[in-house]
Amino acid sequence: MSQKENLVVVKNLKEYFSVNTGLFRSTPLKAVDDVSFAIQRGETLGLVGESGCGKTTVGRTLLHLYKPTAGEIWFDGKQVVSKEDILEYRKKSAMVFQDPYSSLNPRMTVSDIIAEPLDVHKLYASQKEREEKVLELMNRVGLNSEHASRYAHEFSGGQRQRIGIARALAMNPSFVVCDEPVSALDVSIQAQVINMFDELQEEMGLTYLFIAHDLLVVRHISDRIAVMYLGKMVEMADAREIYDHPLHPYTKSLMSAVPLPDPKRARENKRIVLSGDIPSPLHAPSGCPFRTRCPHATEACAAAMPEFKEVSSGHFAACHNLDRCN
Repeated sequence: MSQKENLVVVKNLKEYFSVNTGLFRSTPLKAVDDVSFAIQRGETLGLVGESGCGKTTVGRTLLHLYKPTAGEIWFDGKQVVSKEDILEYRKKSAMVFQDPYSSLNPRMTVSDIIAEPLDVHKLYASQKEREEKVLELMNRVGLNSEHASRYAHEFSGGQRQRIGIARALAMNPSFVVCDEPVSALDVSIQAQVINMFDELQEEMGLTYLFIAHDLLVVRHISDRIAVMYLGKMVEMADAREIYDHPLHPYTKSLMSAVPLPDPKRARENKRIVLSGDIPSPLHAPSGCPFRTRCPHATEACAAAMPEFKEVSSGHFAACHNLDRCN
């Protein structure tokens, strides 16, 4: 992939939530802990990991839906800090939510749902222009104009997600956070929606952060893939590289679970089953968070979190024992 300029840069992002753990006591839940990455203009970065690893929190914090505890977010060469910065940033970024059932207002017509960003930012001169923009967006995501006056509950899950995508595109954004946008849909519909994301990216020059736990979906749509575990980034590389040569023991376990269409390769594929359960983020292990389930863990892993460093060109990993694992 050619070296393009970065559209989004995240440096040492932290998102801690305060959780009451007793009388007048609270403990910080480290949902996202010191995560750094960059997304190039026009590319798709896939973000994967088990449920509860902090993927969605990264996406929401990135768009300032949650106020970051610490760290820097840069967009198009400018750091997003003040209220004015955030307002400007939100005009150029959008989010597609996971659940097409709860993310749409049941009291609003499809037309009003899609036009809501236009209403908020007052981006039309007349009612006629508003209608034209809504119909153009509906057409772009494969919805008919007669759907405009209907309500969300009258549609299937796939159609609802299309309404959500049309709403996200209303501001003509350059950056879209897709938070598991196909996980609630039937498999046959998933393929249509994924292909639509591809087409929209080509047409509109979009940049995606694509959050998912289905590794086959992520492989299909992503240029690069980042892997998270318990609030930390453990590996990031080109999509093909991370599938063919995973370095981190957690990534290896994830990739070994991906079903292979070739029966011969599927038989040869050794499934790596992890022992134990994922620890609570409230009481995360010291040092490397993966050490309690890692077959290669040593005392060094308990002492300090390994540095997230570039191991080979464009391939980053955070592990003390990469030589032993590979």
